[in-house]
Amino acid sequence: MSLAEAHNGRERLRIRVRGAVQGVGFRPFVHGLAARFRLSGFVLNDEDGVLAEVEGAALDGFLAALQNESPPLAHIDAVDVTPMPRGGQQGFAIRESVGRDAGRTRMVADAATCRSCLDELFDPASRFHLYPFVTCTHCGPRFTITRHLPYDRRNTSMAGFGLCQDCAADYADPASRRFHAETIACPVCGPRLSHPVEEIAVALRHGQIVALKGIGGFHLLCDATNERAVATLRRRKRRPAKPFAVMVANEASVEHIATPSLGERALLRQLARPAVLMRARAGLAPSVAPGLDRVAVMLPSAPVHHLLFHALAGEPKGAAWLDQLQPVALVATSANVAGEPLIIADAEALQALAGVADMIVTHDRPILMRADDSVMAVIDGGPAYVRRSRGFAPEPIDLGQDGPAVIAVGGHLKATLCVTRGREAFVSQHVGDLNTAAAIRFYEETARRMLTMLDVAPQLVACDLHPDYRSTRFAEAMDLPILRLQHHAAHLAAVAAEHHLRGPILGLALDGHGYGDDGSAWGGELMLLEGAGWRRLGHLRPLALPGGDRAAGEPWRMGVAALTALGRGAEAVWRFPGNALAGRLAAMLAANVQGPTTTSMGRLFDAAAALLGVCAEQSYEGQAAMQLEALVRIPRCLRGGYRITGDILDFTPLLASLLEPGLQAREGAELFHGTLVAGLAEWIGQGVARLGRPDVVLGGGCLANRVLAEGLTSALRARNLVAWLPRAAPANDGGLSLGQAAMARAHLIAERMPYRSSTR
Repeated sequence: MSLAEAHNGRERLRIRVRGAVQGVGFRPFVHGLAARFRLSGFVLNDEDGVLAEVEGAALDGFLAALQNESPPLAHIDAVDVTPMPRGGQQGFAIRESVGRDAGRTRMVADAATCRSCLDELFDPASRFHLYPFVTCTHCGPRFTITRHLPYDRRNTSMAGFGLCQDCAADYADPASRRFHAETIACPVCGPRLSHPVEEIAVALRHGQIVALKGIGGFHLLCDATNERAVATLRRRKRRPAKPFAVMVANEASVEHIATPSLGERALLRQLARPAVLMRARAGLAPSVAPGLDRVAVMLPSAPVHHLLFHALAGEPKGAAWLDQLQPVALVATSANVAGEPLIIADAEALQALAGVADMIVTHDRPILMRADDSVMAVIDGGPAYVRRSRGFAPEPIDLGQDGPAVIAVGGHLKATLCVTRGREAFVSQHVGDLNTAAAIRFYEETARRMLTMLDVAPQLVACDLHPDYRSTRFAEAMDLPILRLQHHAAHLAAVAAEHHLRGPILGLALDGHGYGDDGSAWGGELMLLEGAGWRRLGHLRPLALPGGDRAAGEPWRMGVAALTALGRGAEAVWRFPGNALAGRLAAMLAANVQGPTTTSMGRLFDAAAALLGVCAEQSYEGQAAMQLEALVRIPRCLRGGYRITGDILDFTPLLASLLEPGLQAREGAELFHGTLVAGLAEWIGQGVARLGRPDVVLGGGCLANRVLAEGLTSALRARNLVAWLPRAAPANDGGLSLGQAAMARAHLIAERMPYRSSTR
């Protein structure tokens, strides 16, 4: 039944709206429509979304406007209309919410401060003038302050703040932008900062480090142009080289520190306010992103950030400065120490950050769910997540068709979880590496919260094949049937799922590490994927993995492995003089001492970076590969730099070329990337010829490398192939849970017995 036909001549309708319709001003919106079309009735929140009953003569216009004019943060999944007998009710009311169960509705992600609130923030005549917690139905925190659904003030961390007379009047005024705005507050009745904004600005001007409580947790801030301040932050945070994100006042200020493309500007402007990777200009402190040519830039996401830039700009009058270039740039990095989760509690911040920050700024609105800043990039002309968290979680990913409810637990690094409901996959915010007790507690808390908020009872839990992952142990402890899935098959399944690709499909997984069907370390795999099944069609030529997992943190070890594979192990001593074990390790490998091997593309990058002298030891995952990528200007292919023997792609000739006397690191990086692209494209072409389908899914953490991803997709298009990249979830292990969930659903839909993978 169409909406226009729904009332069939009758004059009262019951309307059920499902989707992201709570916490976005949907009830006030419905109230306004009812007044506009002279309808009586009511609207309320319940477990399934928004329920309304309307009565009157102009129902067709009301129904059309309901779908076409919804609030900016709303996302309607479905509108169900049921004719009702006339009730004769007078007037229209917003009723109290009913029920506590999550039902079929969903939580809304946090949204950056809207322009209307910003104008009030800097309007001396406004009662919200310079108030750090100004918000309305179109902006502000949602996910991070919600205890449970329905989304009402009493179910959020705003429950402890009663409304003053003015806020109560706004809340009850249908003409107000804050009509039923659950986060409404003002200086009289709302949350307060622990320090005046002016004091925070003074501290930053003097090179101090400030911990500032924001939307999803605490940031550590300092002047991004002050090398001493940035280096001090690195030392105190024990973060030697991993790049920091930088916050600037507005879009006009971005070009002061970077050269954004049109696509990167569009990502910056999203309501989620992610940090966006773009080419850096001179002017930032060298320690912001050492060894890299790109910097992650973000715009303010909360009123307090705007107030801080206002103070640093000298407190200009009015709001015009919001659109003018401001030369201030601040490092804005997550406030955590030594791999622990992002700090959200005031007491923890005051204790844990005492030795890191010179000033710790708290406020009295509790954060109920931590959410790190999201990080994005533009790759091959489209958006790509590096980290999907604040502003995007818990928005669902459409799987294209209904299916059973499952939970997938991800991997060990960059962990996320995924719960499916109907045709939707809900990927959690970024949890991080499961290396500490605190991280594991956060992970387990996230799982419980997702299942409760979504009101889902999963039929199956999916996990990685690796027996020692903390996520695997968590899955084993759940009272559910368990499906163990190969790491790289799940990477590829994530890409296929978001693009709604069905049937047998070819995939290339380029990754750092994944437990293979045979128990070895995989990471450069050509695979056939279908539903819950996978088959290894080919792989990179294995290299020794000296030291096992230690090799991932010490690229020089992969350099030694490459030298030994080339019959030049004796050179290890003088090529890696800072590593006393290099010569002994080369001798062991040359003597064919049995040890682990790997087909990982990530370890191949490490080997190249080590041989070129770019990075011998790394302090964060992917450092060697990122620094190698940063050197590339124009990738070039080395003729004869690879060979394909059967199903094995061998880049040994390329590694040998990197040892040529006089070869500069930049030349080597360009040869390395260009030859990888050529070899991979030819290898994929052979696989497609066997399968007969032009689609190829590309997954794994190495696809975050823009030069590699764009070069490979371009080369595949030149072969008339269709390359699919990750868009809805990260290419790295942050997207692993999505692929696991898709495979688990396929397993249940096919009604298979416990699945056994096949390998070749």
